[in-house]
Amino acid sequence: MRSGHPLLAGFLASKLSHCFRVLISALFFAAFACAEEKVERASVIIAVSAGGEEEYADTFAKWTADWQRACDAANAKAVTVGLDKNVGDAKPAQSDRERLKAALDAEPREGVVELWLVLLGHGTADAKEAKFNLRGDDVSVSEIVEWLKPFERPVVVVCGFSASGAWLKPLAAPGRVIVAATKSASENNYSRFGGYLSQAIADSAADIDKDGETSLLEAWLTAARRTAEFYKEEGRIATEHSLLDDNGDGLGTPPDWFSGVRLAKKGKDGTVPDGLRAAQIHLVRSAAERALTAEQRAQRDVLERDISALRARKAEMKEDDYLRELEALLLKIARIYRGGS
Repeated sequence: MRSGHPLLAGFLASKLSHCFRVLISALFFAAFACAEEKVERASVIIAVSAGGEEEYADTFAKWTADWQRACDAANAKAVTVGLDKNVGDAKPAQSDRERLKAALDAEPREGVVELWLVLLGHGTADAKEAKFNLRGDDVSVSEIVEWLKPFERPVVVVCGFSASGAWLKPLAAPGRVIVAATKSASENNYSRFGGYLSQAIADSAADIDKDGETSLLEAWLTAARRTAEFYKEEGRIATEHSLLDDNGDGLGTPPDWFSGVRLAKKGKDGTVPDGLRAAQIHLVRSAAERALTAEQRAQRDVLERDISALRARKAEMKEDDYLRELEALLLKIARIYRGGS
């Protein structure tokens, strides 16, 4: 979901004058026509669990190939852990756990471009610890929490494995988006969600709002729907229910709270809802998005979240005050598209 265009169009059509709508549209299209394209690369670390059985190993390799193709389309830096062949040697140079930590250690700690950590396969959890089942030594959620602590850049963690609901709360933090295949540690059967998300992350068919690119929110909603459809069509009881957390509270939100890409339900405590940040993150960006620098996208995203917060306060405001604040935010976004500060 590219929340900027549909969101702004909706506001402008309903609340602002025709002249202002024309001005904003002209600024947008002028920017897209003349901006110099600058490629800035996201980093995607894909870790694959031990298969356990050949069938699972082949399946996880296919999921990984989907992510690798998406990274190629996005011109993202991709590092894969868990599919090399030398782990079968008597004394491998590094274990998969060590390779995973080394890949994270090699990443810049600061910046505005996303770091994706994608974990695919099998997971387990008990009363003491939740783990992702790598070949050799497993990696625990507490270890991943420590490894991610130094990062001040946007981080996306995809937990595409069984019992991954236990990872949601420990990993949640401001500036992070966490996707878990299950809602709890007790959902510990083989999880199919990771495969559906691997297919959806760069799939134009998952572009729910038809803005020309697939956001992480849209890919998650599509994958969750396809997972639910699998169990229904097979006549099975669903053993996995995905959650998304991007507001840092670690509670997560289920997909059935959304209507399209809009959140149709809200929590009782009035906290910032999940989904706003995930809607702004795209692995494969449209040409219009690539015309902006990473810094410009980051500035625009903050302003879009300010607009969402303003919308939440609309009922408490005088209409003139609401429109004045809205216009100021829209003009700031317009200056970004025009190339100004």
